[in-house]
Amino acid sequence: MRDLRQYPFEIHPLSDDDGGGYLISFPDFSECISDGETVEEAIQNGQDALAETIAALESIGQPVPEPGSGGDYSGKFIQRVPKSLHARLAARAKQEGVSMNSLVISFLSESLGKRETA
Repeated sequence: MRDLRQYPFEIHPLSDDDGGGYLISFPDFSECISDGETVEEAIQNGQDALAETIAALESIGQPVPEPGSGGDYSGKFIQRVPKSLHARLAARAKQEGVSMNSLVISFLSESLGKRETA
């Protein structure tokens, strides 16, 4: 079974005219997009859409792209942070019931989306 978390994605805020919320797309799959009211919901809905897209490709005998084949990015990002920030992130992730990686990805995606529309 494929680890869908390995596929890179992009999140962009939707305008009020488009219903608001966030749009998620996957560079490896031009035909796979989804949305959600929050970044977290968009990611969850995107993972569901990605699973369905892969299942559809497999059912008709089409090749399934490998994670990261839509760009030249490894998906790995390492950053040292102050211990106090690390502790705050860990506490917030625990409070939200998600991994710290998921929390940081959500924060980064939301921040990038806000900057792109500004």
